[in-house]
Amino acid sequence: MVAYEAEQRVRVPVMRAGWVRQAFVHWRYPPDAVQALLPEGLVVDECEGAAWVSLTPFVMADVRPPGVPARLPGLPTFAETNLRTYVRHRGGRDGLWFLSIEVSSPLMLSARAVGVPYTMGDLRVSGYGDTVLYEGSRWGGGASYRLVVRPGSPIRPTERDVWLTSRWRAYTRRFGLLWETPVEHEPWPLSDATLDALDETLTTAAGLPPPTGEPLVHFSDGVRRVRIGASRPDVPVVPGAVPAGGR
Repeated sequence: MVAYEAEQRVRVPVMRAGWVRQAFVHWRYPPDAVQALLPEGLVVDECEGAAWVSLTPFVMADVRPPGVPARLPGLPTFAETNLRTYVRHRGGRDGLWFLSIEVSSPLMLSARAVGVPYTMGDLRVSGYGDTVLYEGSRWGGGASYRLVVRPGSPIRPTERDVWLTSRWRAYTRRFGLLWETPVEHEPWPLSDATLDALDETLTTAAGLPPPTGEPLVHFSDGVRRVRIGASRPDVPVVPGAVPAGGR
């Protein structure tokens, strides 16, 4: 079972921020289609017999190093959009694997050093009445997205809701190694939501077939006390090795 609250304290963060006005759009996928995109050492984490891929646009707010207060004027705030899936390490620890990350600020590009797949783009998050518009396009053409989300009422998260939203580490690959990055924040305050519009090419650009079926959608006003820890290398990725539980 995935933990609703952070599994570990990030006592010495390398970055602090808020993640606000976040939408979660989740699709079911055949596990084999997702497993084909993962590096050795990671396996698909399944829920209800399926792999899941989530499109998560949001605003990265008050980005700062440790020790700098969030109330300081002029802290960087910008849009980001992740396409992610859910994985387990060969040692059993669950986490996220990012299929792509669109970002509108070059501040985050330093994370490419440990394999975080940041790509610069023109991104926007706007409110229109009782809806939120998210749109973006990758620099140089290619992948883009536009979705209009209508937040609903607050919900008491089910086990599946927690499984899809509350992950406390991300995995990346660089220099033949898997890297693990821990994160800590307060539990997500979730609402149900509906999609008024959706047009995206991020999934196919990542190597997935187009999603089918109606997605599951959540919205959150966000979490303000995000603490991101230092990435640490894990085990060497051995060419030709079969991950435990692999298909």
